[in-house]
Amino acid sequence: MPTTRAPADACTLLDADHRKVKAMFKDYEALTKSRAASAAQKKRDLANEICMELTIHAQIEEEIFYPALREAIKDTDLLDEAEVEHAGAKDLIAQIQAAAEVDDMFDAKVTVLGEYIDHHVKEERNEIFVKARAARKLDLVGMRDLLTARKEELMGEMAVA
Repeated sequence: MPTTRAPADACTLLDADHRKVKAMFKDYEALTKSRAASAAQKKRDLANEICMELTIHAQIEEEIFYPALREAIKDTDLLDEAEVEHAGAKDLIAQIQAAAEVDDMFDAKVTVLGEYIDHHVKEERNEIFVKARAARKLDLVGMRDLLTARKEELMGEMAVA
């Protein structure tokens, strides 16, 4: 008997971002073990890519997903915590982007950013997405399209910058 899967929704899109960035953090960790002369530049490039992905992801959540969820659910404490986590991640992202050298402190900042993101992802997957999908007032499939369009717009802006 075939099973029908729910259509991809906003949570599916956001979780795809989570998986992509998790893989990038794993790649970064592998680079920290490399002694190759090119490793520092590769780490810088990958860290910049991670920062861009996370910046765009946080922005689409803050502009579209979280406000819609605030309107649809009663318990918004999780959303408050998520926004505080975003602020902490943004601070680390700024430190990583401003770093003059790719040294042990740079590696530590990228590692801690990855740990922040792991924690944030667990809360989104296990609590926020569950509440979003249970909220009858939310059109998560329609929201996915809004998130995708905004994400593409932001990626275009960052590519030009």
